[in-house]
Amino acid sequence: MEMPTPSAAVLNKKSHIVRRLSKVLPVEAVISEEHETRAYECDALTAYRCLPMIAVLPETTKQVSDILRICHEEGVPVVPRGSGTSLAGGAMPTADCVILGVAKLNNVLETDYDNRLIRVQSGRTNLSVSGAVEEDGFFYAPDPSSQLACAIAGNIGMNSGGAHCLKYGVTTNNLMGVTMVMMDGEIVEIGGNHLDSAGLDLLGLICGSEGQLGVVTEATLRILSKPVGARPVLIAFDKNEVAGACVADIIKAGVLPVAMEFMDRLCIETSENFANAGYPDAEALLIVEVEGSEPEIQEQLEKIIAIAEKHNPIELRESKSDEESAKIWLGRKSAFGAIGQISDYMCLDGTIPVSELPYVLKRIGEIGDEYGLKVGNVFHAGDGNMHPLILFDANKPGDLELCEQMGAEILRLCVEVGGCLTGEHGVGVEKRDLMFDQYSHQDIEAQLNIKDVFDPKWLLNGAKVFPLISTENRRAA
Repeated sequence: MEMPTPSAAVLNKKSHIVRRLSKVLPVEAVISEEHETRAYECDALTAYRCLPMIAVLPETTKQVSDILRICHEEGVPVVPRGSGTSLAGGAMPTADCVILGVAKLNNVLETDYDNRLIRVQSGRTNLSVSGAVEEDGFFYAPDPSSQLACAIAGNIGMNSGGAHCLKYGVTTNNLMGVTMVMMDGEIVEIGGNHLDSAGLDLLGLICGSEGQLGVVTEATLRILSKPVGARPVLIAFDKNEVAGACVADIIKAGVLPVAMEFMDRLCIETSENFANAGYPDAEALLIVEVEGSEPEIQEQLEKIIAIAEKHNPIELRESKSDEESAKIWLGRKSAFGAIGQISDYMCLDGTIPVSELPYVLKRIGEIGDEYGLKVGNVFHAGDGNMHPLILFDANKPGDLELCEQMGAEILRLCVEVGGCLTGEHGVGVEKRDLMFDQYSHQDIEAQLNIKDVFDPKWLLNGAKVFPLISTENRRAA
């Protein structure tokens, strides 16, 4: 399909904005040629693409402030972008927008071990935060599967979690403060050097706001002392529902593992072929990890194993070495990439009460049969954060639309059983039209009013999160 030729007015507007941005940024930080902006046409939700008008790569909070001030004055929409790993289209551009990438904002600004904190620029990758403090015996707890690449900015925007969030919480539980730039260029400090600062919980409002309220350039994060030791146990079952029931029983017993991950047959086999982790032939697999001193580890594992044995597992394997533990986790961490090698897929992000796991897993299988599409389940079982992977053929006409319809039905199922549309991926463009399935019109209006306060011109990451029918008048104004 041939792209339409931009009008003279559009080209003149673009040239004007490029000139203004080039006065506050190095020349190489302003990207305006079409072949260069193509790198920013989508995020990890690759089914939807759109070339931005311009992309910019600032290196300081001052530069971010200058960019936003100019765009505010010119009425130009801005889409903040971390590392582009969003699975919900959170960083997808519009044709008239400036993509503001924070990848060059990647420095460690301060470490304070006495107060257990680290202050970093928001473009720093998740895993490298722990990398900066691990030699001193500390780590940063939230660990999304994309932690090698994903940026702290995106983690804050989507309130990301990870395998170890069952014990340590998600980003909001480990975020102490931010430096944020408002759409008009004003720089504000929210939070500070300790959790739960006095006054309004603005930090809780910012974390999970998906770049709708401001652009975070610096973050103060909680770091923790490394545990003495950790050990996973691998438990295999012949039915998904049985594995789900085992998870529910472990949580019900009051045991708190540091992580509890679920994989079904499709994910087990695909990950095994990719990573050679030594996974058994099974319908469902649990990886349950505990940590602490050796006596603590043994006490917790004994309780977990006793509960698991009541569900008649076909294999129960306790790790005996660091190498074996690493191999067990390698298979889980490789799941998304492994599936991507065999098929196009859409990764969902519904969250449900743990007690509903057996029923929801059964229904997901039935929904897959009804739509004629395969589903792989790999998710954080301990907190009920589901990640069904719906496999489809992007080259087959109608398959993407069928996949989206099936995904919407699964997400509605999550809401129906008392859960919600997203646990850590965000709403983005993927789930915006499902928001009324979870929220009333009054609920949505309250959220829109907050957006009005922070971004009156609706220039920040527009056409995301909220149903378009609710935002058309505001964005048109």
